[in-house]
Amino acid sequence: MTSIHSDATGGHAGDIDAWLATWNERKVFEAHGLPGDGTEPGPRSNNRYLVSMFPYPSGDLHMGHAEVYPISDAAARYLALKGHNVLNPIGWDSFGLPAENAALKRGLNPADWTYANIEVQAEGFRRLGMSFDWRTRLHTSDPDYYRWNQWLFLKLYEHDLVYRSKAPVNWCPNDRTVLANEQVIQGKCERCGALVERRELTQWFFKITAYAQRLLDDMDQLGAWPHDVLVMQRNWIGRSTGAYVDFAIEDLDETVRIFTSRPDTLFGATFFVVAADAALAGRLVTDEHREQLAQYAAATRSATDIDRLASNRPKTGVFLGRYAVNPVNGDRLPIYAADYVLSDYGTGAIMAVPAHDQRDLDFARAMDLPVRMVVDTGEEDPATSGVATTGQGKAINSSFLDGMDVESAKAAITADLQARGLGEAATIYRLRDWLISRQRYWGTPIPMIHCEACGLVPVPEDQLPVKLPESGFELRPSSGVPPLATATEWVNVECPTCGGPATRDVDTMDTFVDSSWYFLRFPNPDYAEGPFDPEGVKRWLPVDDYIGGKEHAILHLLYARFVTKFLSDIGMLHFNEPFRRLTNQGQVIMNGKSMSKSLGNLVNLQEQLAQYGPDGVRVTMMFASPPEDDIDWADVSPSGSVKWLNRVNRLCTDVGPATGDPAPGDPQVRRSAHRLVHEIDQLMERRRYNVAISRMMELTSLLRKALDASSGVADAAVHEGARALAVVLSAIAPFTAEECWQRLGNAPSVAEAGWPKVDPDMLIDSVVTCVVQVKGKVQARLEVPAEISAEDLEALVLATEAVTRRLPNGRPSRIVIKPPTLVNVIP
Repeated sequence: MTSIHSDATGGHAGDIDAWLATWNERKVFEAHGLPGDGTEPGPRSNNRYLVSMFPYPSGDLHMGHAEVYPISDAAARYLALKGHNVLNPIGWDSFGLPAENAALKRGLNPADWTYANIEVQAEGFRRLGMSFDWRTRLHTSDPDYYRWNQWLFLKLYEHDLVYRSKAPVNWCPNDRTVLANEQVIQGKCERCGALVERRELTQWFFKITAYAQRLLDDMDQLGAWPHDVLVMQRNWIGRSTGAYVDFAIEDLDETVRIFTSRPDTLFGATFFVVAADAALAGRLVTDEHREQLAQYAAATRSATDIDRLASNRPKTGVFLGRYAVNPVNGDRLPIYAADYVLSDYGTGAIMAVPAHDQRDLDFARAMDLPVRMVVDTGEEDPATSGVATTGQGKAINSSFLDGMDVESAKAAITADLQARGLGEAATIYRLRDWLISRQRYWGTPIPMIHCEACGLVPVPEDQLPVKLPESGFELRPSSGVPPLATATEWVNVECPTCGGPATRDVDTMDTFVDSSWYFLRFPNPDYAEGPFDPEGVKRWLPVDDYIGGKEHAILHLLYARFVTKFLSDIGMLHFNEPFRRLTNQGQVIMNGKSMSKSLGNLVNLQEQLAQYGPDGVRVTMMFASPPEDDIDWADVSPSGSVKWLNRVNRLCTDVGPATGDPAPGDPQVRRSAHRLVHEIDQLMERRRYNVAISRMMELTSLLRKALDASSGVADAAVHEGARALAVVLSAIAPFTAEECWQRLGNAPSVAEAGWPKVDPDMLIDSVVTCVVQVKGKVQARLEVPAEISAEDLEALVLATEAVTRRLPNGRPSRIVIKPPTLVNVIP
């Protein structure tokens, strides 16, 4: 094959198109046992299912793609070389707001823009050498896929896990849609930069909170997940145990129930706070303060929940002109509306104990409110120090609780409240139900019908999918209604129940719904009898390794876990956690900062591929750092990667095919080569690709030195080492490895060669270090044969001057020998 790259640009990757054709003709990367392929799947114990978080078709591949997908590809190729039946699928997360905005800008239908980009990315993946099984290909914007989003919605609805309710949401006035919290950056829409508003809208929700405790408990099954991801999920779910407490409101026939995780501090409550944007604030405020509340609430709605909860945010609020009555001592607590309390946490109101909560203390200091210490922790009084005390201690200034420790006081006050009908023990979660409504066109239509006579009516399953209208709608209606509301012929339907006039729901689903279960469909993406093929799921699931960015550590992974548990509960899955192992990759940055157009530090992947070739870019990415660390492209050396690949190629060219009966060669070269291959094996298993590449470089240098020492004539040890190098390299730099394999006289493909076998005898040290102690203190270290006997080792030790001079009688009273590494002499 003729090289299409010079030494400076591609590491002699050869004719990429020819190798792609070879892989395709030989079906090198097709897993056995997929429907209709005529092969046996083999035992589940030998199957390996690796899934990379599927890409969004935003255009051509970028630097982030060139990091994550070579990582997953290396894992898949390595496992296949080790003899496993590997399924490495590919699909596209092809619905979503960016496609709709791009289509608007270009005057296109979102489908045209999306599918054109998919083809560009598919070709990019091929030329990057990805070992995908292309038979698994799916697109979430295909009706054959999103009909099962609708099916999932209906199943959740049947089990009372879907509801429609008013809720405060992040609203982008420019994109005219609801945004998730993570789509709001410093109060602005991450897509268009518009200032986000807080609005109260009627929305659809999945009741993920019903699974909150199980999502926590089942983390015990996720030992192969990164620890920090599990911590983030636990914090997001945010389980709190404590008590509900009922506060009467002066001059109103109303009782407000609050949740507190510290009921033992009730005697320290000095004021009461209600979320400024909660309906409760509007009910409690007096007429005199109503206008001030309205102005403050309007300002509050422009801040995100994350901003409002920030500890360093200045505390502001307005007095509502009303007082709550503390049920334990009758104190009148002034009621404030403030932005640091969220309307959807607990009941949207809190009792404020400033001595023992820093945000309450900051608010009390800002409003000149009293601070009463009720837990003696041995620290300075917060009223003077300005620092709340949150630790353990004894109750003080708390009537019958005085002298109790925190846990005893919690139990006593909760029992007292319950006995008097003023409260009860409670557990709540920070986790909120999953808001799935989006007011856009390019997404899965919600399969519900609104009928004046029947109310909400599910679309019958045999009428799925409810397809998006292809015409007759406005992508950006001037009236501000959702785009689907303008598709009159699509919207107006007969009610499935009564046959009367009705309308379709005009919202579409959050694209997190698409990605919450896609990994279940890959083993048979054409399956038409359900969302996934039960036999395929049994054969491949759960996913052995899920690979992607840490930015999805919370919502996407939490939603996938929730949907998996639900499908398990209704008997469709034999497992309740979708991913056995999670591998995170870092970001590709430039000069210490995330790449962005505004910073002018974008690196164009296509330019890098043109200059260094796919293998050069792949090696650079994986050699730069462990997968989970960020890669600063300013600090790496693609040209250095290419130089090494060229060295490997020249080595294999010089070694050439084995002819005749070559000399056995230096046994130490063979021993060193086997040890390096063994190390590479262990490092690849642990995803330490950067160190594995370093060992491949050592192997290259070892073989080159041995070849040069024999005047360029390759002996058996060098031939064996070169073949092993080509094979292990194929997981990292597949095109170069194929060229090398061919130059060594082997038939394609190196991907089918199998991992090099290591001779166990080559891993045994011929010489080891024996530590010699006298009375437990090290006196000597001796280099001894690994197979030395206890008798010979004793004789050697007793002839050692460092030992004999410490023996008064010339002989020890006792000697403990653990050959070949330890001897302890007792005088």
